[in-house]
Amino acid sequence: MSRLSFAEKLKSIFGSKKAESEEFFEDLTDALIEGDIGAKNAMQIVDELEAKCRDEKITDQEKISQILKGLLLSQIKSVSFVPESGKVNVWMILGVNGVGKTTSVAKMAKLYKDRGNDVVMAASDTFRAAAVDQISMHGERLGIRVVKHQMGSDPSAVVFDAADACRANGGGLVLADTAGRLHNKENLVNELKKIDRICSSKADEGCYKKILVIDATTGQNAVRQAEVFNEAVGVDAVVLTKYDSTAKGGGIVTICRELGIPAFFVCTGEHYEDIAEFNSEKYVDEFLGR
Repeated sequence: MSRLSFAEKLKSIFGSKKAESEEFFEDLTDALIEGDIGAKNAMQIVDELEAKCRDEKITDQEKISQILKGLLLSQIKSVSFVPESGKVNVWMILGVNGVGKTTSVAKMAKLYKDRGNDVVMAASDTFRAAAVDQISMHGERLGIRVVKHQMGSDPSAVVFDAADACRANGGGLVLADTAGRLHNKENLVNELKKIDRICSSKADEGCYKKILVIDATTGQNAVRQAEVFNEAVGVDAVVLTKYDSTAKGGGIVTICRELGIPAFFVCTGEHYEDIAEFNSEKYVDEFLGR
């Protein structure tokens, strides 16, 4: 179901069912589940909505829609990080292969370079030649330094050297692209834990962040990915990619509500400029087709 048809389905429910009927709230629950919010969250949200409407005798559909918007907004958290000037800031970028992680690293690199930060990209996915080549290409195009080692070398050593280069230059932001071989989960987790230790030791105090990139089109799969990476190393924020396609995007509600991880950026296309800080209100309006 595309975002458009999801929004249309909500409008259909609001337009064809009596707002005080049991069927209305059941259909609304089903629609939210189909929108990737997840069964548990959808039921809790609709239970709260139904109770409020019953207690306050609300039957006007526009008012109900506004209450639903408020309930969704209360579940969603957003965050904004600003690299500290004159210090070594290290951000480990996490995510499974195929979510647009390396492209997101390049987008963030350009964004922060344009904001006056000295940025270094670390090619820490040393087991995938395409990832190293891709980030090198982005570095050349953007005029941003890339630290890389030979294929198959220790990924944490790449971060170590990138952080040293950053410190030698008076501080800045290191964006470390990491592996995402979730099919080989145990090895990946061990590798990420080692990189995590290096990042933590090399960044100045309070300047280390772990950012997970998820594909907005993958719904509950994205939630499971967030659970795995959060359990492995802890996640400070998520970046939503591919939000311009048929994304329903409801997975972010579950990630915020159940894991307590806020949204950071949303990426909407292939160009470097197609990145924006996550706006909760805009997100909920688009999600509900308002």
